Amino acid sequence: MYEFAYHRPSSLADAAKLILEAGDNGKLMAGGQTLIPTMKQRLASPGTVVDLGALKDLAGIKVEGNAVAIGATTTHAAVAASKDVQAKIKALAELAEGIGDRQVRHLGTIGGSIANNDPAADYPAAVLGLGATITTNQRKIAADEFFKGLFETALKPGEIITAVGFPVPEKAAYMKFRNPASRYAIVGVFVAKTAGGVRVAVTGAGQGGVFRVPDMEKALAGNFSAKAIEGVKVAATSLNADIHASAEYRAHLIGVMARRAVTAAG
Repeated sequence: MYEFAYHRPSSLADAAKLILEAGDNGKLMAGGQTLIPTMKQRLASPGTVVDLGALKDLAGIKVEGNAVAIGATTTHAAVAASKDVQAKIKALAELAEGIGDRQVRHLGTIGGSIANNDPAADYPAAVLGLGATITTNQRKIAADEFFKGLFETALKPGEIITAVGFPVPEKAAYMKFRNPASRYAIVGVFVAKTAGGVRVAVTGAGQGGVFRVPDMEKALAGNFSAKAIEGVKVAATSLNADIHASAEYRAHLIGVMARRAVTAAG
């Protein structure tokens, strides 16, 4: 690793001040499951690291009306084990249980995952698929406005995610075709029937990161069944191709995972 200044502030205000002062040379750290490996490999070399681990108010899960609020530093393991999440949004608990391995799930956090916005991460699909609201130390951001591209979000300098609010859906499920080593999604599809309509979000496949599939949403709004989307295709020209899967194979997998998710939700 390169040399860097390490801070572990005791308040959200101090954390925001420190990261703002660091500018482009600073990084926030929650669970560190992405930042630390990239620093070890010298793919990232921040001059300042601001650790949010001491901010206990950012962790926790609670039901607020017809929504489940999850604190930004809540671990994947805590989400998976939460009785509230299991009861209200079972698909979200199951998604969390399928992230990485046991060590990753006990250290990685929901806020860190969506702030990093890895194109193969699972949580962005749930956030977009459920139409969640991201709360920061400055404002509230709708899921449709949050994800901007590969590793890019709507977060501004000095802005820190504090919680994510998930509306409780009528039905929901997540299915993914995972990399057998990392368990990242080669293709993952989150399908939800919500009070505002049907939402279908895809992770692992898009060149710009997580995205919705309006044609599937329209078909499912009229008939929430796997059969309704059998003929709906996603163009391979807009998808990733790498050593794990071609763009054409990812296009095929989107249809397969979407139909499986609808069946599981129904």
